[in-house]
Amino acid sequence: MPDVTGAVATRPTSMPLGYHKRLMVFSGRANPALAAAIAAELGVELGSVVLKTFSNDEVYCRYTESIRGADVFIVQPMCGNPATGLNSNDALLELLVMIDAAVGASAHRVIAVTPWYGYSRQDKKSAPREPVSARLVARMLESAGVDRVLTMDLHAGQLQGFFSRPVDHMTALMMLADHFGGLAEPAELVVVAPDAGRVKLNKQFATRIGAGLAILDKERPRQQVAQIGTVIGDVRDKTAIIVDDIIDTAGTLRAAGEAVVKAGARRVFAAATHPVLSGPAHENLAAAPFERIVVTDTIPLRPGVPANVDVISCAPLLADSIRRIFTDDSVSEVFGGNNHLF
Repeated sequence: MPDVTGAVATRPTSMPLGYHKRLMVFSGRANPALAAAIAAELGVELGSVVLKTFSNDEVYCRYTESIRGADVFIVQPMCGNPATGLNSNDALLELLVMIDAAVGASAHRVIAVTPWYGYSRQDKKSAPREPVSARLVARMLESAGVDRVLTMDLHAGQLQGFFSRPVDHMTALMMLADHFGGLAEPAELVVVAPDAGRVKLNKQFATRIGAGLAILDKERPRQQVAQIGTVIGDVRDKTAIIVDDIIDTAGTLRAAGEAVVKAGARRVFAAATHPVLSGPAHENLAAAPFERIVVTDTIPLRPGVPANVDVISCAPLLADSIRRIFTDDSVSEVFGGNNHLF
């Protein structure tokens, strides 16, 4: 109604609540070293949470401080960790119960920071009566109550379509490429895609360092077995860098390195985001012709890894992304909007 001056009073369009947002970072047991590094980059302490596995193998979680109204970031790649006694399935279940506990404790938002997304290679049916397990994992996370997912270098970009909640997809491409800066003159460098599916990623990597591009003709006669045919492109007398998203048993990577050497490459390096390194991976890497193999710390390395494996941390990148999510800034600006590599 009008006041004494005749002006019409209007109500405010928002109500100030008089409190500040809170950012809290918690770590699961899959990769506590990465979580600690992320928290250090953010300038916060890791939140206090009790995590344990009962004698019957059931996982237990309890937050020991109030998280009401906070943005809770749970750092838990879906990988095993021999140091803490977790396998990959334990890590997934632990992430789910941490999300559920945070939702039940009235967190404002719950964000799963899972740089290694488990079951990512089971993203389609390759034979009748198979599950699409990557989609199932997405449904489980959403059913637990996750508000957002922060991940890195998905095996296939379309995995984001399995979610109805926002997915922030980071890439280690720039970090890995910058690590090889100055390795040789650009004219002497060639980036080698291990298969046709990695061509777009490798092309961007090659553009970043000014190198040429080659492609390997690869076939998979059965799961976790790769056969390398010919090298498409010129690698003779050059320094070759084979770039992939995952090193699992390292059979593909070893065969790729041997094929590139056979084609005349003078020096051979490898780079990948996720060092799964399961089964005979250590033996394959030790026998492969690589001078150095560069990976990130999305997954903790098992004991006995060969001495030529170097690790660079993705903690600064993930911390920057977390900070932007918390402050509602653009996450894509981290890469200039160029983080869709598939």
